[in-house]
Amino acid sequence: MSDISKTLSDFPSATVTEWRALVEKTLKGAPFESLQRTTLEGLPIAPLYDGETAAPSFVPRPHDAERPWDIRTIVAHPDLARANVELLADLEGGAASALLVIDPTGEQGVAIGSAEELSRALDGVMLEFAPVALDAGFLGPKAADWLAAAAKNSPTALLSFHLDPLSAFARAGASPGPIESHVVSAATVGARLIATYPKAGLFLASGRVVHEAGGGEAGELAFMLASALTYAKALVRAGLPMAEAFAAIHLGLSADADYFATLAKHRAARLLWTRLVTACGVEAPARIEARSSHRMLAAQDPWTNMLRLTSAAFGAAVGGADAVVLGAFTDALGLPTEFARRQSRNAQLVLMEEAHLGRVSDPAAGSGYVEALTDEMARAAWAQFQAIETAGGLIATLASGHVAAQVAVVVAARDAAGPPKIVGVTAFPPTQDAPVEVQQPAPRTVDAPSTRLPGPDGHCLPLTPVRLAEPHEAAR
Repeated sequence: MSDISKTLSDFPSATVTEWRALVEKTLKGAPFESLQRTTLEGLPIAPLYDGETAAPSFVPRPHDAERPWDIRTIVAHPDLARANVELLADLEGGAASALLVIDPTGEQGVAIGSAEELSRALDGVMLEFAPVALDAGFLGPKAADWLAAAAKNSPTALLSFHLDPLSAFARAGASPGPIESHVVSAATVGARLIATYPKAGLFLASGRVVHEAGGGEAGELAFMLASALTYAKALVRAGLPMAEAFAAIHLGLSADADYFATLAKHRAARLLWTRLVTACGVEAPARIEARSSHRMLAAQDPWTNMLRLTSAAFGAAVGGADAVVLGAFTDALGLPTEFARRQSRNAQLVLMEEAHLGRVSDPAAGSGYVEALTDEMARAAWAQFQAIETAGGLIATLASGHVAAQVAVVVAARDAAGPPKIVGVTAFPPTQDAPVEVQQPAPRTVDAPSTRLPGPDGHCLPLTPVRLAEPHEAAR
């Protein structure tokens, strides 16, 4: 019988030199440095880490082993009745909260144009127990009032108004009236609503628009941070103390299949947030909503998206996201069926309740690679954030094309690297089609209040969303 009484302390510690010698032995004469890699933004990825990298100082996600993060379902069916059915089914099936996407045209979300219609969409939802967040673009201030009406002045209602006109502006390349006015309008409404709903989140400072347009992690973090500062300044001007202004801002990031990059990015977001609020002389916790990347999804062999989405959820959960919005594996083709929505919920439930990812508050802490990557992302993002602020802030740099130029650099680097390996598309494509079902609802449009504000329209180079597999699918 083998001796199993040894402990780790009984084994000699290997030095970095010894580890390096083992690596070089496998290279057969090639230099050790040949294994060095970089991200598309030029951040170094070493072949070997010594574990001596100092851990960045940030406050991790509050630890709750029973419900470590919020499983947030996305509701975007244009029909009100169907949207309500899907929302209630998801909450009964394990989701804890909802993200309601509003689009009066019915093309990109639920066709809602009034407080009464929003109330119908949320019929049966107890807002004191099931948090509801909004995604309404330039309609955000109106939608916030509608959601407030649905909460019926309950101060314990768990609402996230997610006002985010800057993302809408960057994505569209234009605003109906001055974009500055939209920020002021959103802040004014938010400052009024927080008096009734003290637990509410007012703004969502999201960098996802950079990611979906093809940008890198540091660029996404910089956009997020610049958005947060812009919104905080607007809330202060609207009458909120600075500490309350920062506390009312949630952060938004993407999560994709590269789970190491995803978890390092989310850890870096907390580090950056801590530095920002400290520089402003206040304390406020970082609250991060992660949404799965749409650009990573494939329309060809869409079943492979289940793996991508699971990897994305893993990275966001381990990285410390407070809420994770996981799309469906059929999102590149159309609206999900009940089966696809169930798969999306259950992927997170397995990670949470069977893989126990939430048992440790920061599972990646101490990993030389992750700590180094977190630090590199944070430093690069802070430098880009400083460049944005030096040039006049996020609105000015969007209008000047600075932000779009930064994204274009990353897109060019990705193109120069050659065709990506996308399983089911450029690697191991299917020999025969295995079609999936999607919903194809009838178009539905409703009347809604105008989002136009007085003054000339704002303009910028749009950060148009891309899907990385699309050109390769078209070629096939």
